[in-house]
Amino acid sequence: MSRTWFETVAEAERRARRRLPRSVFLAIRGGSEKGTTLANNVAAFSLLGLAPHVVDLPTERDLATTIMGQPAAFPVMISPTGVQAVHPDGEVAVARAAANRGIPMGLGGFGSKPMEEVVAANPSTFFQTYWSGTKDQLLHRVERARNAGAVGLIVTLDWSFSNGRDWGSPRIPERMDARTILRHAPEVLLGGKFRYLTDYARTMRPPELSVPNMAATPGSPAPSFFGAYGEWMQTPQPTWEDIRWLREQWGGPFMVKGIMRVDDARAAVDAGATAISVSNHGGNNLDSTPASIRALPAVVDAVGDRVEVLLDGGIRRGSDILKAVAMGARAVLIGRAYLWGMAANGQAGVENVLDILRGGLESGLMGLRKSSVHDLRRSDLVVPPGFVLALGADDT
Repeated sequence: MSRTWFETVAEAERRARRRLPRSVFLAIRGGSEKGTTLANNVAAFSLLGLAPHVVDLPTERDLATTIMGQPAAFPVMISPTGVQAVHPDGEVAVARAAANRGIPMGLGGFGSKPMEEVVAANPSTFFQTYWSGTKDQLLHRVERARNAGAVGLIVTLDWSFSNGRDWGSPRIPERMDARTILRHAPEVLLGGKFRYLTDYARTMRPPELSVPNMAATPGSPAPSFFGAYGEWMQTPQPTWEDIRWLREQWGGPFMVKGIMRVDDARAAVDAGATAISVSNHGGNNLDSTPASIRALPAVVDAVGDRVEVLLDGGIRRGSDILKAVAMGARAVLIGRAYLWGMAANGQAGVENVLDILRGGLESGLMGLRKSSVHDLRRSDLVVPPGFVLALGADDT
């Protein structure tokens, strides 16, 4: 087996730590404030048990599903993330990896590669946006995504409250100008991050910190990450009527990402969502929000017969996917896991992570004596008392 291959997502994280400059690694690994929600997202999956069979196990397992009309070889979708300074190929390589493994791609509005290039690499690409800027600016981005061939729109609402991190996450520079490069040079050189340096040296360009998909108007230059962030911060928070308006402008598959409460889930459905993601932004929103897997079952029970319900947050193993699907999710979104794979070995590292997750899911199906992911039920899990939280159920 190739020395570049790894067998766990944890090993991908270790290799990412070795390869990336410390500030880049911590920017991926960090969560808001103390990181309580980030840690709980991962730990909650360990509280859910499995009771495997040992005889009469299925010799073939069907992992395929659909996600908002798009075929998926197994119930995973790439979660949209912000600027990907972990590798020069960025979201284009992630999109290729996802296409090679038969799963849809989510492209972040704050991503580092133009949507046209990403959709070309993976036709099953969903474009993600925040409620940012004027309605005319939002319409421009929506129409650009439509013209690029995006198959669906994701509006992310679980990034509204966090204004600080207090456990070591680094300051993100506004731009990679000469002064910034000189300031970070000791971190790269003295830290021995020569492979990271070589990868970018081949492109003759530093890591890209602009966000081309957040251009305000046709032909306008791409803003910096913080330019786009400033626009978002100055935009009044949306109402459900605003979300309904955006849904009507798009007209196609439409996911509302960031739901943790039953009342919000029902409001999202009423606003026209065709899918929702139970998510706390991977622990990057309001810290002390519970783990998303704990909120999932109540949301599924409330609206799962009307929309597709996905889960985002804490996926590190194939068994985590199995548990989420058994709890009622159509599929899961992954973020940090594929970024670590990308840092460890580029596009091949992302494919490596996806293979790990698929293999773990398939093993779990066999152990539970299931021939298909569609046969998974909540009763297949050992769920401790008090694990499921019905947030907002009494407010509807």
